[in-house]
Amino acid sequence: MNKPAQDLAKAQGFGVRLGGASVPLEKRRIRAFIALLILDLAALQTGFILAGLIYEGVWMEWRAQMQATALSAVFVTIALLSQTYSAQVLEDWRHAMRKVGVALIGSAALLNFIAFFLKANANFSRVSFTLGLVLTLALFGLYRWIAIRLIRRRWGGRVRNLLVIEDGGPAFRLDKATHLAASEVGLVPVSDDPFLLDRLGKLTQHQDRVIVTCPPVRHERWAMLLKSSGVRGEIVSKPLHALGALGVNHYPAQSSTTLIVSTGPLGIRARAAKRLFDIALASAGLVLLSPLLAWAALRIKFEDGGPVFFVQRRLGRGNCFFDMVKLRTMRAEAQDADGQQSTCREDERVTRIGRFLRATSIDELPQLWNVLRGDMSIVGPRPHAVGSRANDKLFWDIDARYWRRHSLRPGLTGLAQVRGYRGSTEHERDLTDRLQSDLEYISGWSLMRDVAIVIRTLRVLRHERAF
Repeated sequence: MNKPAQDLAKAQGFGVRLGGASVPLEKRRIRAFIALLILDLAALQTGFILAGLIYEGVWMEWRAQMQATALSAVFVTIALLSQTYSAQVLEDWRHAMRKVGVALIGSAALLNFIAFFLKANANFSRVSFTLGLVLTLALFGLYRWIAIRLIRRRWGGRVRNLLVIEDGGPAFRLDKATHLAASEVGLVPVSDDPFLLDRLGKLTQHQDRVIVTCPPVRHERWAMLLKSSGVRGEIVSKPLHALGALGVNHYPAQSSTTLIVSTGPLGIRARAAKRLFDIALASAGLVLLSPLLAWAALRIKFEDGGPVFFVQRRLGRGNCFFDMVKLRTMRAEAQDADGQQSTCREDERVTRIGRFLRATSIDELPQLWNVLRGDMSIVGPRPHAVGSRANDKLFWDIDARYWRRHSLRPGLTGLAQVRGYRGSTEHERDLTDRLQSDLEYISGWSLMRDVAIVIRTLRVLRHERAF
C-alpha cells in the first residue's frame, strides 16, 4: 500500500495501524468512558466503605453504604450533564480532576439539600460523609492518572481523530493529525459531484475535526462541503490570525487561525440516544411486522416470479452511498436503478400488488434492516437516488443547500413526510418544500421530536400521492 493510500485508509477509519494508532477512535473513547464511569461508581462505594471502617470501626457500615448509594445516583446525572466524560479528560489529568471534582462536590451539595428538606440528614454522619468524599476523590484521581498513562502507551497519546486536508493553502502541520493532499486522494472541490461527495463522506465519517487549508477563493466551496459532511470543519485563515479574530480556533504553534464553518448537528450523547431509539424501534418493528412482510413477499413472488426485494443506491449520511432495500413494486424489467424517472399516477411499471404496497407504505418496511445496519435512522431526511430530478433538474442544481440535508442519517420517515411532502417530484417546489423541512428538522433535533414524528407517521401511512 503506497503512502497516499495508507493515509486515506487511516483517515477513513478502516482499522489500519500506523505508528501505533488505529482508527476510528470514537468507539474506543466510548468504551473508555464506560469503564471510567464504572470505576467511579466502584470508587464511591469503596471510598465510603473505607470511611465507615476508619471512623466507625465497622466494615460495610450501613449508613456509609446508604450515603454512597444515594450519592451515586446524583453523581451520575450531574457528571453526564457536565461533560465529566469527554475526550479532554483522557488527555489532561488536571482537567479531568477539575471536572470530576466539581461533579462530586455538586452532587454532595445537592444530596444534602434534598436530605435537609426530607429531614433525612439526621441519619448521615458528617465526619464519615466528608471522609468518604475525600477518599473517593483520591480514587478518582488515581484511576484517571492510570487511564491517561495507559492511553498514552497504547493509543500513542492520540485521543481524537484529526484530519488536515491540504488543498494549496497556507502551510499547516498539526501534531497527532493525519495530513492528506486533496489532489492525491481525488478531492477537487469544483463541482456538485455525488461521487466526490461520497469519497469525502467516507474520508471524514470517523473524524472529530477536519481542517482544510486552501486558497481564499475556495473557502466558500470547502465550507459547503464540510457542512454537508456533518463533521466539525475548520478552514485555515492567515489574515484572521493576524487580526486576532474571535469565535475561531487558534493554533499558536502553527501561527495559524481557523474559521469554524461546521460543527455537525448532534453531539455524542445525542447520537447515542438517537441510535438506541433506532435500534429499539427497528428491532421491535421487524419482529412484529414479520408476518406482514412474509405475506407481501409471497404476493410479489406469486404475481410475476421476480425478485422480492428492490435494492437501490441512495445518498446517506455525509453524502456517502448505501444500498437501500425495498419490497419490489415494479415489473422486474422496468425498474429504475438511478431513480431518474419519478413514479406517476397509473404508472404502467407498477405491478398490481405493488400499487397496494406503495399506497400503504408497506414497501418501505425492509428499510428497518437498513436502520439496524446503521445506514438509516427511524426519523430523518428521506434518502434520494442519485438521478432524482424535479422539473428535469437534478436536486442539487435546484438549491445548493441540498447537500446539507445529509449531515444526519437518512430516515424511514421524516418531518417533510408527515407534513405531506412526499411522492413524485414533478415541480421544483416539490423539492424545496422537503428540503426546508429537512433542514428545520436537523437544526431543531430532539428525541421527543422523533417520537412525535413516528406517532404522526402512523396517521399518514396511506396518502394521495402514493402511486
